[in-house]
Amino acid sequence: MDELSGLFDVMEARGQVTGAFSARGHWVARSHSRTPLKLTVMVRGRARLSADGLDAPVELEQGDVAILNGRSWIELEAGAGDGPPQEIEPEVTAPLSVDPGRDLVIGGRIQLDPAGEELLRQTLPPVGHVRAEAGATRLRAIIDQLVDEVAGHRMGSAFAVRQYAQLLVLEVLRAYIGQAVLPPGRLRVLTDERLRPAVSRMHAEPGRPWKLAELAQAAAMSRTSFAERFREVAGVPPLAYLNGWRMLLAQRALRTGDVQVGTLAADLGYTSESAFSTAFKREVGESPLRYRNRVRNR
Repeated sequence: MDELSGLFDVMEARGQVTGAFSARGHWVARSHSRTPLKLTVMVRGRARLSADGLDAPVELEQGDVAILNGRSWIELEAGAGDGPPQEIEPEVTAPLSVDPGRDLVIGGRIQLDPAGEELLRQTLPPVGHVRAEAGATRLRAIIDQLVDEVAGHRMGSAFAVRQYAQLLVLEVLRAYIGQAVLPPGRLRVLTDERLRPAVSRMHAEPGRPWKLAELAQAAAMSRTSFAERFREVAGVPPLAYLNGWRMLLAQRALRTGDVQVGTLAADLGYTSESAFSTAFKREVGESPLRYRNRVRNR
């Protein structure tokens, strides 16, 4: 499994369509939301996107996607005119007109486990603008299939919409990573060709007692050069990154399985259950058992 797929699995990344609408002429759609990460897909037409924390509206062209990070209100406006714009309810999903003469917008959200949500929110700006040309053919194809399922209401369409929403999240983030200058962090280190061999080994064998020299050798770099580049790209030293990856794996195991804490500690390379519990509490803020009980009972 490649590293981005593994990260998506650990973060339990999911996409969900929350609304879709079509309109013509001068219109405005407003929404308030506490959803941390939202998507606005400008399927057809163009519109101006405003949100809290933005100095100026973002101009969305046909095929563009906006990733909204922690915004409490969003406004989309299209067209112009002397009179007041037509008010659109963005959560209304049916009936959805696919008339080529109408603007078409799909809204969605990115759902993640708490650790993954924090990781992604630290990486993304308040509004990430993914231009249509960044995703090119793949992104356009997924958007078209998603629209077809949302508008068609055929047998099994709810299942299909969920699958295409998943793919949409992946393709949007791929496109964003490809066009943006990412801040130091986990996503950026996955894109660094020099460091990837070492990162791949850590992801593949998180329980191995890796030494800095082994990881540097995997990257065909000296220890000093490797350590300096890794800190610059990831924001943390290599072994701190490894510990963070172990903690993400531990959180997923505790959320989804019944593995004993001692077994999990051994699998992740800790010499004892107490050493693992101490590291887990330092990273997560609570003991493994308390974490498991809390996330399963919420």
